[in-house]
Amino acid sequence: MAVSIVKCLTADVYLLILSVLLRPIYAEIIAGSSTGGDTPHRRFEYKYSFKGPHLSQSDGSVPFWVHTGNAIPSSDQIRITPSLRSQKGSVWTKNTVKFQHWEAEVTFRVAGRGRMGADGLAMWFTESQGLTGPVYGGADQWNGVGIFFDSFDNDGKKNNPAILVIGNNGNLVYDHQNDGSTQALGTCLRDFRNKPYPVRAKITYYQKTLTIMINNGFTPDKDDYEFCARVENMVIPAEGFFGLSAATGGLADDHDVLSFLLFRLTEPGQELPEAEQEIPKEEKDKYQEEFLNFQQDLDKKKEEFQKEHTDVQGQPFEEQYESVNDREIRQVFEGQNRIHLEIKQLNRQLAMILDEQRRYVSVITDEVSKRGAQTQSGQVPSQEIDTILSTQREVLNGLNDMKTSLTASLKQVDSGAQPVQHGGALSSYETIQHFNEIKEHLHVVKRNVDHIIQKQPGPSEKVQKCPELPAMPSCLSPTHFVVFVVIQSILFFGYIMYRSQQEAAAKKFF
Repeated sequence: MAVSIVKCLTADVYLLILSVLLRPIYAEIIAGSSTGGDTPHRRFEYKYSFKGPHLSQSDGSVPFWVHTGNAIPSSDQIRITPSLRSQKGSVWTKNTVKFQHWEAEVTFRVAGRGRMGADGLAMWFTESQGLTGPVYGGADQWNGVGIFFDSFDNDGKKNNPAILVIGNNGNLVYDHQNDGSTQALGTCLRDFRNKPYPVRAKITYYQKTLTIMINNGFTPDKDDYEFCARVENMVIPAEGFFGLSAATGGLADDHDVLSFLLFRLTEPGQELPEAEQEIPKEEKDKYQEEFLNFQQDLDKKKEEFQKEHTDVQGQPFEEQYESVNDREIRQVFEGQNRIHLEIKQLNRQLAMILDEQRRYVSVITDEVSKRGAQTQSGQVPSQEIDTILSTQREVLNGLNDMKTSLTASLKQVDSGAQPVQHGGALSSYETIQHFNEIKEHLHVVKRNVDHIIQKQPGPSEKVQKCPELPAMPSCLSPTHFVVFVVIQSILFFGYIMYRSQQEAAAKKFF
């Protein structure tokens, strides 16, 4: 037993020594395999790319690209097919791609209502443009490579959605029944439908190796790619066209491509591609002529405008437009005018209420003076009338104070000394509604006063017993009711003034 333990310890020591000695060699091998030499030089090719926000032109075309079928370009994306049955569409580059190594970044979104979708999206690099056909909206028997994002399970093996790489030399017919699984050079299962963020695919063809990386669309991180498929020793045409196509069947999805960015890859040590040649002299003269024509049209329109508007003649054309400061000042004055109109309307309403209150006070005062000398038994005591009179006077004083404050605010708005802070935020609808409520309460008070006056007997009448008490006494006395109305009105106006001050303070930050 002791001998076996010693042998095991000796073997462990030997392994440890070997790992220490071979570690530098392993590090060099791993570094060389991971880097694969220097990284290739990338150059963006705008003539083979598109991206929002100004993707399409006014006539619906996409610069350097041609679209066919049911494809719908817009300002920020190209909808290859809408979510309708039996739709086909595609977009293809107009110019031929003549460089050997490339890298394409495609950002797309496939969305539909159902749990399953159809049929899918395809990216092509073919010797000729496959504008329309039965393979995801593209032509069959293509010469090149197709990367298919298949969303419908035709073979019933429950292996969709899937991403497939299929090469063709122009003689192969696509196997729809088996979803191309018998012809695929590389494949991976990835669900790219109904993702919270757009799905991104990076397809790299470098040194006869095709690599596909996928961003699954679960995070907004644009560089969060994961490996999907890799095909080595793959031969594709030296020149060709890039294309994107999609198709729907019995089920339908929206197939939207947000961007397609193409980069030319140059091997380390090789000369970088030369810059594009200058525009030919004929095209340059043509563009110059168009520019001069536009400039002449602009000068004519400026002259016509100055003739129609004589008040701006002699001023620089740029000064005829409103500046940012002028627009802000104009908006301030417009707001002050609106506040001024609201306060005027509120002042008129208060004046009407004051007049009505004065009439009520004068009527009650006359009635009290007439009944003051009567002290016969059985008459309604004058204490209730005195209470109502004092309450009316309090309401009148409160309304006078409100009118005074509104008048002062109105004067401040007229003079422009400081911004109005009272009643500025009160809308016309709220003002009318509130004063209608006040009128209704005052009419109730008037009816109560008239009822008390009518219950008092005249001087010629002889009353021998106390008046009968009502069968159902009121739960709320007129005095309490009037006090409640006054408090409610004061609270309402106080809240309006506080809210207007808060809004005025908040507007200083804009």
